[in-house]
Amino acid sequence: MNQKVFDIFAQICRVPRPSKHEEQISRWLQSFAAAHGIECVADEAMNVIMRVPATPGYEDREGVILQAHMDMVCEKNGDVSHDFMTDPIETYIDGEWLKAKGTTLGGDDGIGISMALAAITDPELQHPAIECLFTVDEETGLTGAMKLRDGMLRHKRLINLDSEDDGQIFIGCAGGIDTLAKMHYEPQIINPKSEILNAIPIRLSVSGLLGGHSGDDINKGRANANQILVWFLARIMPQTEVRLASINGGNLRNAIAREAEAVIAIPMAFKEQIRIEWNHFVAQMEQVFGAVETDMRLDLETTDMPETFIPADKAYRLVMALCECPHGMIAMSHDIPGLVETSTNLASIKMKQESTMHGRSYIEVNTSQRSSKESSKHHLKWVVEQALSMACDEVTHGDGYPGWTPNPSSPLLDITKKAYIDLFQSEPKVLAIHAGLECGLFLEKYPYLDMVSIGPQMYGVHSPQERLSIPSTDRCYAWLCRILKTL
Repeated sequence: MNQKVFDIFAQICRVPRPSKHEEQISRWLQSFAAAHGIECVADEAMNVIMRVPATPGYEDREGVILQAHMDMVCEKNGDVSHDFMTDPIETYIDGEWLKAKGTTLGGDDGIGISMALAAITDPELQHPAIECLFTVDEETGLTGAMKLRDGMLRHKRLINLDSEDDGQIFIGCAGGIDTLAKMHYEPQIINPKSEILNAIPIRLSVSGLLGGHSGDDINKGRANANQILVWFLARIMPQTEVRLASINGGNLRNAIAREAEAVIAIPMAFKEQIRIEWNHFVAQMEQVFGAVETDMRLDLETTDMPETFIPADKAYRLVMALCECPHGMIAMSHDIPGLVETSTNLASIKMKQESTMHGRSYIEVNTSQRSSKESSKHHLKWVVEQALSMACDEVTHGDGYPGWTPNPSSPLLDITKKAYIDLFQSEPKVLAIHAGLECGLFLEKYPYLDMVSIGPQMYGVHSPQERLSIPSTDRCYAWLCRILKTL
């Protein structure tokens, strides 16, 4: 184990860094630079740039940028008590893997920061001039990359340290855009004479799914808890007068939903039938997903009668709209074998209340579309909008972010490949990735940049199953050091 890299990572794990709340980690990075006598600036967005001069003998060589992002996806298991705004990430070693106790680990991209900081503070490492660029809010909006000012970066080569596959070099990524829909409604309050009081309140829940990264894992046949839940609701709603009180599932736009639940009320006469329907449905879901989702749990249980319900017509339209909303892989690339070209993620369904004094209740649906083709990305966002418009009175799209077009003739790619071959006597794979990286945005501001992306092996990112390979991290750091020496 490279102790220095993991010591720095351990320090980072003690600093809260949810997306859009990077104040503490930004200050920590600036303090780290001050403690090591490193030139450091922070911009208005809280991006941090550190600059170190070339070591003796490397002064005439072209410099390089090492880039990683500060924020982490904050996901936890339902039975875990953890406040990502204040609590440190509790890590532990399981064989060759570093994991967290019931939460995301934050190896994405804390380990990228750790490798960069280890490199620039290693007194033995020979290298050209280095800039370290640490950006904010990569996971939920790429805000840091978008707000990076022209002229902030001085070098023409950039190594992105945000990949998650051992022995692979990425030279391209998908672009993406988010779609947010809202269905406003007036909650129906139960009165003493309501027929609903003669119904049975039931909680339906889906849990134990793998979840994962909505880019890297979208083609792995994993179940989406939101989708499973609405499939069942759509099955039973036409059969009887089912009333929907609440529905919630998923959390983040770039994570496949692992958990979802709904509370409904059904007529007494439907009591036995719904259990039969549920048992049939569970068997079907196990047949469809059982080979992949070995810990999937689908539960039906009676619960307390809710105080309010969603109006029946709106609830029905919402469920049918969610059924029509696509999720998963849409198309594979014809240009790069094995690469997902286009996908969409039915990320989250949330019950919310507007913050004004007389704020209305609404249900918010968040989706994320990705594609390496700009036209396909925009076509898919309109498909999603049309589906959700069946129920939602407000549908908006984010600004989106561009893809990164591969450059197989990159000089930095040649150097990175040679460094790997020299170290490990095997050739690395050169690929594009369906996940989003900040590189496309950097190219918009600095079109001359020559870029590659590397990183150690990680699995289960964006979920509490996230784990980081310790041997792979050692190899990746050795590879990074070899690249810097070769440059």
